[in-house]
Amino acid sequence: MQAMLLRSPKLIEEKPLALTTVPEPVPASGQIRLRVHTCGVCHTDLHTVEGELTLPKLPVIPGHQVVGVVDTLGPGVTRLQVGDRAGVAWLNWTCGRCEFCQQDRENLCPNARFTGFHVDGGYAQYTVVDEHFAYPIPQCFTDTEAAPLLCAGIIGYRSLRLSEIQPEGFLGLYGFGASAHLAIQVARYWGCQVYVFTRGAEHRKLAMELGATWAGLAEDTPPVPLDAGIIFAPAGRIVPLALGHLRPGGTLTLNAIYMSPIPELRYDLLYSERTLRSVANFTRHDAEEFLQLAAEIPVRTEVEVFPLEEANAALQRLKRGSIRGSAVLTIPQEVD
Repeated sequence: MQAMLLRSPKLIEEKPLALTTVPEPVPASGQIRLRVHTCGVCHTDLHTVEGELTLPKLPVIPGHQVVGVVDTLGPGVTRLQVGDRAGVAWLNWTCGRCEFCQQDRENLCPNARFTGFHVDGGYAQYTVVDEHFAYPIPQCFTDTEAAPLLCAGIIGYRSLRLSEIQPEGFLGLYGFGASAHLAIQVARYWGCQVYVFTRGAEHRKLAMELGATWAGLAEDTPPVPLDAGIIFAPAGRIVPLALGHLRPGGTLTLNAIYMSPIPELRYDLLYSERTLRSVANFTRHDAEEFLQLAAEIPVRTEVEVFPLEEANAALQRLKRGSIRGSAVLTIPQEVD
């Protein structure tokens, strides 16, 4: 099969992903194999490719927003059938036995495996996954529309919940890429007023189109104090700025698997019972709940489409902040 393979991390400008023919994966007991139709492009993929995250597996096929059709069942599979459409997300497997799994906090499982990181992901014609970590895709979304929901959407939804934003509250979003452009639609559905902070004029324009009350730069002061904020940009320098925008008792949530250093904080930015917390992965319950909500709203994914062989170019555009909404790879269906 064809796949974009990472043999060694390098700056994305050096085009480290190579279109390669590799053996088709064979599903083990309890696994399904998907014939991949689309795969979303995520900032975590960029951190993986450029080596900002320590990689447990090399070579590796990135990609963890995978949409396709089940084409082969491993022994013992009962939840899905050949021909079913399904998606695969970042959380690829958890042990089910540790204290976190037992407390419904499997996102913190120390034995967890992640798609496109510990195991090969969706920048390929086929991928395999445990049947319990594959999700039915709502019929109202095409394969291209659905791909960003499987990480950008799910992790954005978890970030909203952890921010403790209440219906009709005042919410700040910092960075306005794949995740934020979906999170704003959920927040608006809840009746929140949303204030967007982003460098890109095109991103500010999209934010206003999607219902933002106001859009500006992180250095700007919003018209009102905020009940909660979510930082999607992996830029530590934004943290003190965003804390300064919160009202007493507000929560600032960091939605980033990697972030540049956070500057020293003045204590008054945290005082008055403000909360600063990170988001780590998500649970299957998050995924199932969000996909149902996304269909109910329904959310609209802004997508720029690239062929599989242009994965390097898509990631370069993502790094420059020039993607409007989400980037999605389309995977060729002919098999070598």
